[in-house]
Amino acid sequence: MSAPTIRDVAARAGVSKSLVSLVLRGAAGVREDKRRAVLAAVEELGYRPNAAARSLSERRTRTVGVLLNDMRNPWFVELLDGLNRRLYDAGLRMLLADGHLNRRLGADLTQTFTELHVDGLIAVGTLPDPGMLRTAADRVPTVVAGTREPVLPSVDIVANDDELGARLATEHLIGLGHRHIAHIAGQGAVGEVRRRSFEATMRAHGLADSAVVAQGDLTEEGGYRATVRLLSGGRRPTAIFAVNDMTCVGALSAAEETGLVVPRDLSLVGYDNTYLSRLRHLWLTTVDNASEEVGRRAAERLLTRIAQPERPAELDLATPFLEVRGTTGAPTGD
Repeated sequence: MSAPTIRDVAARAGVSKSLVSLVLRGAAGVREDKRRAVLAAVEELGYRPNAAARSLSERRTRTVGVLLNDMRNPWFVELLDGLNRRLYDAGLRMLLADGHLNRRLGADLTQTFTELHVDGLIAVGTLPDPGMLRTAADRVPTVVAGTREPVLPSVDIVANDDELGARLATEHLIGLGHRHIAHIAGQGAVGEVRRRSFEATMRAHGLADSAVVAQGDLTEEGGYRATVRLLSGGRRPTAIFAVNDMTCVGALSAAEETGLVVPRDLSLVGYDNTYLSRLRHLWLTTVDNASEEVGRRAAERLLTRIAQPERPAELDLATPFLEVRGTTGAPTGD
């Protein structure tokens, strides 16, 4: 048995096909009795609109391309939750692409999205080649979420206030009495903002000479290796502020392997407040960067950008807060 068509709905409701289309699009100006007749026919027949045909008639696909830096990072999951919920409410569906896979294949997935005629594009996290968005942004409404780059005309940026978040983390450790504090830095514009804020906060408290920065790569392995270097160097830090939770988990592993007890011998602070930080056997002190809120705001910005493509670009920062758990405490011997 073939699926019912719009012609079948029109015949059952006793109206024209064009009127059925108006009702399905929620258009105004349709008599209420006609609207009820069409909706009743749709329900009785089990009619489902053909998405491809609707896209052609409306010149919209009702899809949004979402390009993530790396799907392995748990921070993205919570951002996507806020993003998807708002897009779904607006009748849009997400198409996901992994920037990590993009690098391995040497493919430009932004081009794939534009070829699919998505209604909008959202780039999440620091991309390996931020310039790849430039061409796509010229063709489709685009928003950047969770990072500060690239800065392009008519491309809104929705991110966390990383300067404030890094200051909260550093001041928390200073307030506990730590003086020899290290920071495991990350890559890209966000990593740079967090590192600069850490250094500025240490400087403001007269601790510039005891501030140490080790480079990481935003991964657990990178955090482990950076911590091993920090603990085997000259004066051992009594606290480490990691650029993200993944890095902090690596730092925790390195500390335990070295025989240090956290937080008695070494305090650790992460960033992102991902589900990892809330696991009971980790229970990381971390900065909550309002990831779900960033996702929701990014969706709102994109909806506005689709409606007003010539609007000037804006920077929208969500406010972070510190979540104190079990990996920070006062130093036992500084």
